[in-house]
Amino acid sequence: MSVRVKICGLSTPETVATAVASGADYLGFVFIPRSPRNISLEQARALAEGVPSSVLKVSLTVDADDRTLDGVVEALQPDILQLHGAETPERLKELKARYGLTLMKVIGIAGPDDPLKAAIYRDSADLLLFDAKPPKSMAGALPGGNGLVFDWSLIAGHRPETPWMLSGGLNAENVAEAIRITGAEAVDVSSGVEDAPGRKKPELIEAFIRAAKAA
Repeated sequence: MSVRVKICGLSTPETVATAVASGADYLGFVFIPRSPRNISLEQARALAEGVPSSVLKVSLTVDADDRTLDGVVEALQPDILQLHGAETPERLKELKARYGLTLMKVIGIAGPDDPLKAAIYRDSADLLLFDAKPPKSMAGALPGGNGLVFDWSLIAGHRPETPWMLSGGLNAENVAEAIRITGAEAVDVSSGVEDAPGRKKPELIEAFIRAAKAA
């Protein structure tokens, strides 16, 4: 079985079509106002029309309230809610009851203790995403999509009960090595398929999916 691939931060019909045609399994759409990948609800509604049912739509939010999520869910009709903030297990359970959707909780990784934090979401998250935690000294750091790579050996022996995905500074050149070291069965990319912040390049999307699927 080939590695599953998520292309995150899509904002144009062209790049959505490229990701779908190239074999992406998940498409991520960002709803974080300060992100260069942020899209409006109107954009989300239009972009969703280009996604076949065989490809899962993922909405990315940070500590969003119910009103915000109601709008996102109505516009995008996502399959998965990706939670990139400080959401607690209790909050995840509230969201599961409210929407009945698959929940993906992001776990920031910078040191050996960070992977252990995933355990508290064992009974509330359906998926985990291990991503690089930006250093406090990084000016203007985003919750994700910073192009940072964490030490993959930190999760090499970590096997959480919850299915998980690998993210953080991946690109077509390093994704095979990342998969080899971590044993990841799914990978996520955003900045690694861009030629400028928030601007996805179709050729890079194609190359990343090809490299990940061949790993």
